[in-house]
Amino acid sequence: MSNYLVKRFLQLIPVLLLVSIFSFLIVHFAPGDPLNMYMRPDMTQEEMDTLRVNLGLDGTIVDQYFAWLGNVFHGNLGNSLITQQPVAGRILEVLPNTVLLMGTSLVLSFVISIPLGLIAGLKKNKLADQLISFFSYVGISIPSFWFGLLLIIVFSLLLHLLPGSGMHEIGRSDLPDLIRHLIMPSLVLSVGNVATFTRYIRSNTISQLEEEYVLTAKSKGATQKHILFGHVLKNCLLPVITLAGMHFASLVTGSFIVESVFGWPGMGTLGMSAINNRDYPMIMGFTMLSCLLLIIGNLVADLLYYVADPRIKSGLKEVRG
Repeated sequence: MSNYLVKRFLQLIPVLLLVSIFSFLIVHFAPGDPLNMYMRPDMTQEEMDTLRVNLGLDGTIVDQYFAWLGNVFHGNLGNSLITQQPVAGRILEVLPNTVLLMGTSLVLSFVISIPLGLIAGLKKNKLADQLISFFSYVGISIPSFWFGLLLIIVFSLLLHLLPGSGMHEIGRSDLPDLIRHLIMPSLVLSVGNVATFTRYIRSNTISQLEEEYVLTAKSKGATQKHILFGHVLKNCLLPVITLAGMHFASLVTGSFIVESVFGWPGMGTLGMSAINNRDYPMIMGFTMLSCLLLIIGNLVADLLYYVADPRIKSGLKEVRG
């Protein structure tokens, strides 16, 4: 197990390096110049050159990349071109808000999709299965920004039940107020995952119910509830665990839209601001963090897969032997 972890961590290095190179090239070859945001009509060429040096935009793109990479190895992601604040500090400031939103939406996805998937698989081709499958297709197809705006119109503007933006009301910081602000954005962010997880669980439930161990359990008098939750559910969740790990980064990128719609003060809102202002260091910080989250998500999924499936443990033992 320890050798496996060391091997996976070593694989992080070339992946992160390649992502940083491609991201740096894409960002710097995009049209426009961030220097334009600081230019004044009365500035001389000398003042513009000095400003470019101060912003770290002088030299070739290779020089800029290795300067950025050297700072990263020292734990410095640079300073924002807009606010001149450290990128790492600014990201760490809003990261807990996004983690809260991501974690809530992921938990909500499992809580909703597991019973729906099991019911759909158990009631194959019946009315319950058809209704769940229909809503799954809708959930996969529905645009998150449109669904978010729809919830704001219905629950905030018409019914006045939930706040439409922000993380807290002015002058409040209590948990009930936070939960009220968290309901709609976490629901919007989880809709796609609920639909995807439900379809995977349904498909696996149908296939598992046809396995010999289920027939054996039935012949021994096991109840349907015991078979479903004691045996089938565990095997159904194995591919979903991997799928959830792969969705870590999509939750981050999805939060860009959702946080912008709901005014949630997290990484998505900060990232959209950085993109609009062509804030190179901030964009690179978000890109690298998203890549790291994806890799960590896959690693956690592999570990959970290892814990949940005894066949993987025995397979690794045979390889070592």
